[in-house]
Amino acid sequence: MTRPWETIASVPTPDGLLALLRRGEKDFLVTIDGRVLMSSAAHRSEDALGRLACAGLRSRRHARVLVSGLGMGFTLAAVLRELADDAEVTVSELNAVMVEWCKGLLAPLIGDAARDSRVTIGIEDVAGRISEVARGGPKFDAIVLDMYEGPHTRVRPNDPLYGPSAVLRTKKALVPNGMLGVWCEAPSPGFESSLRAAGFRHRLERPARGARTHFVYLAQA
Repeated sequence: MTRPWETIASVPTPDGLLALLRRGEKDFLVTIDGRVLMSSAAHRSEDALGRLACAGLRSRRHARVLVSGLGMGFTLAAVLRELADDAEVTVSELNAVMVEWCKGLLAPLIGDAARDSRVTIGIEDVAGRISEVARGGPKFDAIVLDMYEGPHTRVRPNDPLYGPSAVLRTKKALVPNGMLGVWCEAPSPGFESSLRAAGFRHRLERPARGARTHFVYLAQA
């Protein structure tokens, strides 16, 4: 008999109740307003996002990577596996409780990635962080966006992450030939148009097969 899901923590957010559910020691869900956002049983696309976006950075001294959001931490863990000990990883996460969960109940699932000495976590909007760096801060070797929702099929011109102006800012926040990795539920012609307008070379990866498979955009500045 399948065990029922138990809500073990929750917090209100502007988008609805953000909740952590558990069914057994290693089976977790994160939901918002009753909608499943993440599952500890299905993270192949998150693993692929972190691995592909940071491929080759292990040999780069003092590599700098921006990750957003934290989620269950699987993308962050995959990023860290690709980096040397002197790397710096900045994580932008809107909800402080996600950090608490990743440092607590979820920590064994992700190798305690949120406490890694290379990681600095800010409770912030990643669009603001990117804009700050684009204006003249130290640039990133890779920017990895693993948001609750990736780019939709159609992208609003003023979209803060996937619109043409936002993607151009992201390119300015990357070193020459830096990599942008973006998780998405389905291909987005609108986002691809923004990438082309900004001068990115991009490809779309499908890490696995199946009805619930997601996608990864990889774009090189």
